Order: sequence, then structure tokens, then C-alpha cells
Amino acid sequence: MFFPSFIHLQHWHTGPSAMKLFQILLVFILGISTAVEGAVVFGEQIPTSDTVLKIEAHPELGFNFPYYLRIPKGVNSQRITYLLVETNNSGNNDSFAHHERETYKEIIKNSLGASLCEGLAVPFLMPVFPRPAKEWWMYTHAYDKDAAHIKKGPMKRLDLQLIAMTAHARGILKGYSISIAEKVLLNGFSASGTFANRFTAIHPETVAGVACGGINGIAILPVNKLNGKALDYPLGTADLKQLFGQEFDLKVYRVVPQFIYMGALDDNDAVTFDDAYGKAERATVFNQLSQKMLPDRFSRCEAIYAENKVNVTFKTYPHIGHGTDRLIYTEVLAFFRRIMEHE
Repeated sequence: MFFPSFIHLQHWHTGPSAMKLFQILLVFILGISTAVEGAVVFGEQIPTSDTVLKIEAHPELGFNFPYYLRIPKGVNSQRITYLLVETNNSGNNDSFAHHERETYKEIIKNSLGASLCEGLAVPFLMPVFPRPAKEWWMYTHAYDKDAAHIKKGPMKRLDLQLIAMTAHARGILKGYSISIAEKVLLNGFSASGTFANRFTAIHPETVAGVACGGINGIAILPVNKLNGKALDYPLGTADLKQLFGQEFDLKVYRVVPQFIYMGALDDNDAVTFDDAYGKAERATVFNQLSQKMLPDRFSRCEAIYAENKVNVTFKTYPHIGHGTDRLIYTEVLAFFRRIMEHE
């Protein structure tokens, strides 16, 4: 990974004192230049240093949790640019302070998006979505079936909350004279990669391009059924209208550039875990795709995407397991740069 040389931290609203102490400690450890206190000041100039803003929850605007917004040094204010979005993967924990701390570390260094933000010189948004330990079956960070079925409470419709956050961030960035395209660049790895893959199927009209890796050899299939068997979310798209209020739009989905990758040595198969997939879903995956994650299941998904003429590249890296490295970073970076240059 590539670490930012320095970060200037500000708050959209003042956070809890424990969070401030954590940020100060992290600044001391990493040698990051920071200003923990103070409010964001809007002006004509973009920041001259790498800046991280913490934006508190605004339920009245559609998001019930805070998010972090990173503005890297060198953002081009002379043209419309993109917002890079990656959801957090902070583990299951009932302490919301834990998720805030881990998400903060992810947006500055502990994620592929942190490096892409700097390499692409585009703003980077990461939500602080909780993943409860007591309700362990709700795998919110992967946006599994149980998370998508939440009907009430603050965790309802995390997909719409993420869209609301991006709209809010667009307004904040406008205050810095940074114009953001309507569609976002979506990135993710492991659980956040699964979230990105599934979110793109739900809202393809909002995504300019998506890169996701480490997704257990299985991508949401752009079909309602396979071999005569209905495929409900998150295996397929049969019940998308029932869950999300709109039919799956294959025509729009087909044109979204996608880069889906796995490490050939990856043995982290979430399909075998009850927090990620139910018993019936597991049986469907094994019977319709393959019990063997690599290469069988991943290759079968690739074939189904190809049959449906989706604009996607599937790639397996022979040298790596469940992780990313400089090569993957370089190729994901090039993928997003092609999208930016094309626009």
C-alpha cells in the first residue's frame, strides 16, 4: 500500500472526545499533520494538503450514520472529476466507536481505496456503517440478504443511505470549488467488494465504473433464474423490485465498466459461513455454480456475465491469496483512469 505523506483532519461536526483522542494518537504514530478541532471553512481554493473530513449523520437528509470524506492534494478543480466510494469493512462489533476508528484508519491507509484516492487525485468517501456482533447474521458490510431485508431502524436501506451520502458530499466539495460527476467510481475488496458488486446491480445508473476483488469467487448474477431455478438477491435479480422498489435494469447494467478479480491462492470462501449465506443459498451456489470456489465457481460466473453481454473483465492473479498488492493496485488504478479519460 502507499501511504499519504500528510493529512489535514477537520470535522464537519465535533465528534466524541474519545474519537479525538484516538485521532491525536494516530497522528502521533503516523506523523500526520492534523487539526482535530475546528469546523470546515468553505472557500474558493481547494485544500493545499491531504484533508479528511468527518461528516456526522443527517437522518433528515437520508443517512443515519457518519461518513468520512478525504480530499487529496492535487485534485483538479478545472474540470469535473469523480468521487471514489468504498464502503467500510470494520468487522463485527457492537461498539460504534470501534467502527468509527477502523473506518478512519481505512480511509487514510488501510484500504485499496486510500491508495487509489491519492493515485487518481480524486475525493474519496467511506461510510461508517455498523456491523452488529449481537445480530451476527446481518452482514451489513457485504449487504447480504438479511441486511437488505431490514424494514425499519437506522440500518434500513444502506444502499439509499450511501447514495444520500454521495449527494451530500457533492455539495461539500462544491464549497471547495470541486465539481463532481453524477456517477461515482466504486471500489471494494472482500466484504466491501461484495457490497460494491451488489450495489452496482441495484443502482447501475449511479456507477461510472466498479472494481471489486476477493468476493469469494461469486458475483451477483445478472439473471432472474438459472437452470429453471429462481435466483433471489444476492445470488441473482429475481426479487430486486420487491426488495428495492425497482426492476433490475440489464440494459444499463451491461454498459457499466466492471473489473472483478480474485487471487488464485484465496481460500476465504464466505459461502461456507452462516453470517454471509443461509443454508438454502449455500445449496443453490454449490448446485448451480460450484462448491469449488476457484477456478470453477468464478469461471462459471464469468461465463454467465459474458452470456448476458456485461462490460466486465474477470481476472485471477496466480501469485496471491486474499489480499491486494502493488500489481493489483496498478491495474485497478489503470482501470479507473481509463474511465476518467473516456469521460
